[in-house]
Amino acid sequence: MYDFKYQKPAAVDDAVKALAADPEAKALAGGMTFIPVLKQRLAKPSAVVDLAGLGLSGIRREGNTLVIKAMTTHREVATSKDVADAIPALAHLASHIGDRQVRYRGTIGGSLANNDPSACYPSAVLALGATIRTTKREIAADDYFQGMFTTALEPDELITEVSFPIPEKAAYEKFPNPASRYAMVGVFVAKNAGGVRVAVTGAGNNGVFRHTAMEQALSAHFAPDAISGVKTPEEDMSSDIHASAAYRAHLVGVMARRAVAACG
Repeated sequence: MYDFKYQKPAAVDDAVKALAADPEAKALAGGMTFIPVLKQRLAKPSAVVDLAGLGLSGIRREGNTLVIKAMTTHREVATSKDVADAIPALAHLASHIGDRQVRYRGTIGGSLANNDPSACYPSAVLALGATIRTTKREIAADDYFQGMFTTALEPDELITEVSFPIPEKAAYEKFPNPASRYAMVGVFVAKNAGGVRVAVTGAGNNGVFRHTAMEQALSAHFAPDAISGVKTPEEDMSSDIHASAAYRAHLVGVMARRAVAACG
């Protein structure tokens, strides 16, 4: 780990000022990705700005939306009655992230800011058409994710909360890596009055993406067999030591059909 300055701001505005004043400074949320990266000397920030204790945790219902603050942990999402009542698929997703240690420390805001191509939350945010609220603005999910580990966030911009429209039906199914439990392929399906949205994580060359062919098929007929013949292009899938592009393309279909079936 390289040397860096540790900063503990007293307020969100102070954290933003610290990041704006130093282009090499980085924000620390749960640290589930950032700390290992520091230990492996894959990053060399001049300063680490700790976001804990700034009032950025909590879950609330606002009419037909569910709002989750950025520093809310995966465990809090998984065990929240508000989440279970409004979007049970989101509670299910959170309960299957990593292991217990990760769920107790990892945060929804940290996951979205990092935008790991195998993370689970990006698929939920994209499929549900959520809005990411920051210290500067509101960003629609379709505009937020811009590629692998890349988002619309500016260097001195922090996620404060995420607003999820409550769907009619939703479900998430993933094929986890047997060791680390990250999503080798994860599919989140959400149905509402405007149609169906399908988001895929863990599989695409450019990170999380919407599967428009499946959305069209399911909007016409919401049933697992409606997407049995929908193909996922292999050339758009990633390939590594754990799974080939062809295997991931096949798994997208399998996980999508399971998610639709789980919607009931």
